[in-house]
Amino acid sequence: MRDQKGNLIAAAGQKINPLDFVAVRQDLVFIDGDNAAELAWATARYADLKAKIIFVNGSPIEQMTAKKRRFYFDQEGKLTGTFGIEHTPAVVTQAGKAMRISEMVIKPGSPG
Repeated sequence: MRDQKGNLIAAAGQKINPLDFVAVRQDLVFIDGDNAAELAWATARYADLKAKIIFVNGSPIEQMTAKKRRFYFDQEGKLTGTFGIEHTPAVVTQAGKAMRISEMVIKPGSPG
């Protein structure tokens, strides 16, 4: 693998961990955007700069307008598939040179 200038980054068969070179600065928070409890939990707990809130269902555009903050959408389930996420809400954080995936349980009436 070579960079745009032709410099060798990795030889064939060599394993590379991207986390050796870059840090994931924000948590990735996966929610069902149609679930009001999950949306309330995520927005109460995570500020824009702390995390990217990613919808696996629902309309992030409508909620961006209503909540005046940015949301993302997991197109075709690519991210949930990559991380093996089966339930929402789920939080992905960097833990050293690995990514930690935590599927959460929201207790009824819990604000976050």
